[in-house]
Amino acid sequence: MENTKVLVYNKSETTFSFLIDTLKDSIKSWDYFVDWKKVKNNIRDIEIELNILNYLIGKENIKEELTYLLNKHPEVIKAFPYLLASRENKFKILSLDKNDKFDYKIFDFNKKHFDSKDIENIITFIENTQLINIFMDKNIKSLVDYVFGVEVGLDSNGRKNRSGTAMENIVEHFIQRICSKNNYQYIKQATVTKIKEKWNFNVTVDKLERRFDFAINTGSKLFLIETNYYSGGGSKLKATAGEYKTLFDLLEHDGHEFIWITDGKGWLTAKRPLEETFNHNRYILNLKMIELGVLENILKDCK
Repeated sequence: MENTKVLVYNKSETTFSFLIDTLKDSIKSWDYFVDWKKVKNNIRDIEIELNILNYLIGKENIKEELTYLLNKHPEVIKAFPYLLASRENKFKILSLDKNDKFDYKIFDFNKKHFDSKDIENIITFIENTQLINIFMDKNIKSLVDYVFGVEVGLDSNGRKNRSGTAMENIVEHFIQRICSKNNYQYIKQATVTKIKEKWNFNVTVDKLERRFDFAINTGSKLFLIETNYYSGGGSKLKATAGEYKTLFDLLEHDGHEFIWITDGKGWLTAKRPLEETFNHNRYILNLKMIELGVLENILKDCK
């Protein structure tokens, strides 16, 4: 197989070398960084309460003012976990009492009505978490702007998930085009039940919760596709390679085709298990191969 002239897939050392040599070191796209829509929606859910809490910024006696605010607008309580970058709204805090015995104190930010004891607990909470300093230090002018920054930071935790779905999204771009061009049908996140109901194919799987990234029906043949991307090494790569050997055997026995689409420089640390599966299975592709039309040719040739 040679560079941009690669159109036909065959089982050879040359093909495997091409697979390894054209692995991508990144599949980040522009939506990798921040899901702005999600951030804005999360802010909108709490914006009114945050604006009410702005009343406390710069006040001299925060405890008295907070007591007044909680009595007048008890709904603001649900905003406090956001100020701590937490998705939880009920906290069980472990502490030691005066006799060095462990004790738990419950702080519930779901409550809608408070008595004096509840308000005392809330004040204890904001003092010990040092939330009280946000209001007293006068460094923050708007809690809405502050939580917007918090949400952007929290959303960075979703980058791993976005990297996981990025591979699926790229592959789906090609699958959509191929299916539209050739009048094929496909299902995303295809379960055995969905495949049976839509196309009446019986599929044997290795585990009950198996959900294929894609299933393609060419009209005469069913193709099941799994995709993944590994930027780094680890034991999971070897385990996945072994898992997909077993899956290939099951699907071949059913008369279906299994295509594994994988990429990422992580495979440079696990070339042997990848090569073993390459030699065992019928099709293992990377993104460069799809770009060069290999997937479309496979679907056409196996009709």
